[in-house]
Amino acid sequence: MAHLQPGATIGILGGGQLGRMLAMAAARLGLKTHVYAPESASPAFDVAAAHTVGAFDDADALAEFAECVDVATYEFENVPAGSVAVLAQLCPVRPGPAALEASQDRLAEKEFLAALGVETAAYLSVEDAGALIRAVGKLGRPAILKTRRLGYDGKGQIAIREGSDLAASFRSLGGAPAILESVVPFVKEISIIAARALDGGFAAYDATENVHVNHILSRSRAPAAVDSACAAAAVAATRKIADALEYVGVIGVEMFVVEEGRRKQGIVVNEIAPRVHNSGHWTLDGAVCSQFEQHIRAIAGWPLGSTKRHGAMVTMHNLLGDEVNTFAELLAEPGACVHLYGKTPARPGRKMGHVTRIFAKYED
Repeated sequence: MAHLQPGATIGILGGGQLGRMLAMAAARLGLKTHVYAPESASPAFDVAAAHTVGAFDDADALAEFAECVDVATYEFENVPAGSVAVLAQLCPVRPGPAALEASQDRLAEKEFLAALGVETAAYLSVEDAGALIRAVGKLGRPAILKTRRLGYDGKGQIAIREGSDLAASFRSLGGAPAILESVVPFVKEISIIAARALDGGFAAYDATENVHVNHILSRSRAPAAVDSACAAAAVAATRKIADALEYVGVIGVEMFVVEEGRRKQGIVVNEIAPRVHNSGHWTLDGAVCSQFEQHIRAIAGWPLGSTKRHGAMVTMHNLLGDEVNTFAELLAEPGACVHLYGKTPARPGRKMGHVTRIFAKYED
């Protein structure tokens, strides 16, 4: 069934805060959710109609899960692509396995983008320490050595600087196949959060400007302080990516903004996130239709919602680790919209919640 009816069940692979917010958005639209995750204390379980605790590579458990849902999706990109491919033989999965295959391997991702003519950092494949020495000789220093798989929030990467011990650097990432990327001289980081519908329709939110601390997203604001041509180019690149993947759902594309001559800005794509994205959390309170509702609409085969922004500017601040302990102070702040994820414990750097604010004037 291509288009769901109210009362249908959406399966969500992954039980973190993204799955939790997807389940809440689905409930608002009269849809049920069934969350599948390996962790018994998954935050999304608290708000779902049903849940299954199971390994992502448990074919029997996945088959039982598929029988309970009308369409399946995933909340993060490290769900094994093979497991999603198996699930896709049993029920509709949106976005499809191709999106995972393109984003789970950093080398495959770069090659996919290059084939589309989308600019990225210069890169070379690194299979062993000897290949790293040759790659550094070609790309120079500084550069970033990254594992090809299972990296996020700064994990699985190391800076290669003057004086770096290349063999030790390669060993520090476990000796797994890697990719070396040149350092992009960016002036700011932005992301585009957009949705592609089952019929190919497309809708993008305002370009979002992001600030990271220790490689973890700390703050976002929309719209980003970039010129209109730069924002348009970022949206166009995102649509090209989504169309090439025949994507269905919300996608996040992280980009660097670079200066190309006097007063001209360009974009360099860094990563694709085939899911709802942390930098799009501002849309929960700051847009007519949030990214979570938008994703549910898209995978249900329903019309996409309005991406219109409320106010002149919207900001989002992640509550990392012990920052969540300020929740009472934030709740007392007029205009602050507080979202807590129900996680324990509050480890350093762990995303425990976020707060959004809507402003009547744009401020630097």
